[in-house]
Amino acid sequence: MSSDTEQWPALPFEAWKDTYNSLHRWTQIVGKIRLKQTPWINHSWHVTLFPTSRGLTTSAMRHGRRTFQIDFDFLDHRLLIQSSDGGQATILLTARPVADFYAAVMNKLDELGLPVHIHTKPNELEDATPFNEDETHAAYDPEYATRWWRIVAESACVLQQFRARFWGKTSPVHFFWGSFDLALTRFSGRRAPPHPGGVPNLPDWVAREAYSHEVSSCGFWPGGDAAPFPLFYAYAYPEPEGYRSAPVRPSAATYHAGLREFVLPYDEMRRAKSPETVLLEFLQSTYEAAAELNSWDRAALERNQETGLGER
Repeated sequence: MSSDTEQWPALPFEAWKDTYNSLHRWTQIVGKIRLKQTPWINHSWHVTLFPTSRGLTTSAMRHGRRTFQIDFDFLDHRLLIQSSDGGQATILLTARPVADFYAAVMNKLDELGLPVHIHTKPNELEDATPFNEDETHAAYDPEYATRWWRIVAESACVLQQFRARFWGKTSPVHFFWGSFDLALTRFSGRRAPPHPGGVPNLPDWVAREAYSHEVSSCGFWPGGDAAPFPLFYAYAYPEPEGYRSAPVRPSAATYHAGLREFVLPYDEMRRAKSPETVLLEFLQSTYEAAAELNSWDRAALERNQETGLGER
């Protein structure tokens, strides 16, 4: 099976990090359009993008009396803007500076009669060069963009399966463009202590609202300076005493002190005989550690796996 169709393809960090840096900013531009055009939803859930069978989507957004959506297509490598009155525009995804991509998106929106003005500085990145001034990040390797998206899409399916085990409040399985990760969050229902903030180029009040209640979160992240390799992660907020030494599975999973979360290297998972089984084992064991140590009411929050929901 070729790498562009492989279910769990390789994603070596060094080989695609320049494309990653461009895509991170491109998704922020589109994500900020969604932020501007949708009402605030708890924990910033109104800003996220969602995996599709071809890439990522904003889903429908209101603009006056019309709606529109923006889709990344990582198979044909294009950005598609569509409106409810039949308007449509396409931007090719190819190597180009962030400033050029930003101008192309805004020009197409103007041409469609859908002008949107966004805050042009990136969030959660140390380099906050405004999008319209960023001539540095200009790489785009279509093969690696497709590989990354395939991992996100496959991971989303496994996370949806894991989400179905829980009857309490959960987030959607969604993509946060600020941190560039696919995420799922479960809630105990109790308030949490104020988050300390300190996220680069993100107002502290946003982090405090996001973590207003106790959570157990998990997801996929393609890596960064603190961990230069793709990984699955899991963390608890607040982190209970004893969490970092909890016996989680599989054996390849470890607690990363710098990230303050458990990590399962993606390569360890993808090489397993049953990658999905290994990933579910990681998600379940890290959740159980958080729920037990933070005294969640598991009987009330978790779905009975034996009886399920019955036939329909």
